Amino acid sequence: MSLLQLSQLTKTKQNVVLLPAIDLSINGGQCVAIQTNYEQGLLLIRLILGMIPASGGSILFHGETLSRKEQVQKIAVYFQGDGVYERLKVRDYLLFWAKLYGVRPSIPDVLQLAGLADKADVTIAKMNDSERKRLHFARMIVQDPDLLVFETPEQNLDIESCMILRNMMVELAKRGKAILVTASSLESAISMTDEVYSLLHTGLKKIETKDPDEAALKDPIPNEPLSEAAVQDHLILEEELPPSFPEDSENAGGNEAAAAYEMPRPLKLEKIPAKIEDKIILFDPLEINYIESNEGLSQLHLNADVFPCAWTLNELEAKLKAYGFFRCHRSYIVNLQRVREVITWTRNSFSLVLDDPKKSSIPLSKNKYDALKDILGI
Repeated sequence: MSLLQLSQLTKTKQNVVLLPAIDLSINGGQCVAIQTNYEQGLLLIRLILGMIPASGGSILFHGETLSRKEQVQKIAVYFQGDGVYERLKVRDYLLFWAKLYGVRPSIPDVLQLAGLADKADVTIAKMNDSERKRLHFARMIVQDPDLLVFETPEQNLDIESCMILRNMMVELAKRGKAILVTASSLESAISMTDEVYSLLHTGLKKIETKDPDEAALKDPIPNEPLSEAAVQDHLILEEELPPSFPEDSENAGGNEAAAAYEMPRPLKLEKIPAKIEDKIILFDPLEINYIESNEGLSQLHLNADVFPCAWTLNELEAKLKAYGFFRCHRSYIVNLQRVREVITWTRNSFSLVLDDPKKSSIPLSKNKYDALKDILGI
């Protein structure tokens, strides 16, 4: 039996479909992320909690409808607009919620999970915005719920807090908790979990997050959170040097990953086409920061704009390899000249941060990590 089961859940208003029919099941120990816009994500959470009535379908929690108070208390929710009692100290705030729910959690353990072990006696008014969000996450843990629901938790969250959040989710899943997250960006959703869906006008679509060769291999290393010292550890590329590639696979020192990515030299002028209405725009490859596949459509991300491209990611990868582009994920190709940071979230979760004006962040597959390090010489 699934812990949470949504069956044909939908919401309409005056013949307008606000939320298409959704089918989803979540079990204990599972983390599911849904990439959607703010309005639909908030609407879905409010439907699950019974805050508003659904137009159709059903919601089952432990096989029963969400009508009893004790069931709702087993679901902890974070909303972006949640407030705090600023005059309280962190420990007192968590004890207040523990008393409210009639539970006796280990406050030191909760503070450690939320990265607030050194903030126990700090007044909430003195905390920054990211620390306050982590306090909300701690409040959810105090409740000792079966299901934790997060509404776009990484929005306006600093990198340190993102690392703490992701490690916290891994640990909670190991403890048998079910986790549901909404995310405004596909990158954020993919980086948090392997169970990712995109909410389309037709309903939920499962996003494949693993490369075929990665999915076929048995992972010898569990997806465990990093140690406290490793949370701060990520690679920063200070110099903007072109990536070094092996000139001869025989001289690659047995490094198959780097040798397999031996680059041909550009022999001809290459332009990448994008069609906008009745126009075809031709881009120089080096204008492109990265390419994303979304709903089967390749999208070219430049500094300020996004343009659709009719070519598939496989076609683009073959054409752009000579220009320093790298297939970092089954849904992403990145211009290595634009990579500024390689961030390790957990042992199996990585992201690339670019040096474009938006400081774009894109996922890096686990099985691409070593190859990328060899290519960049780091």
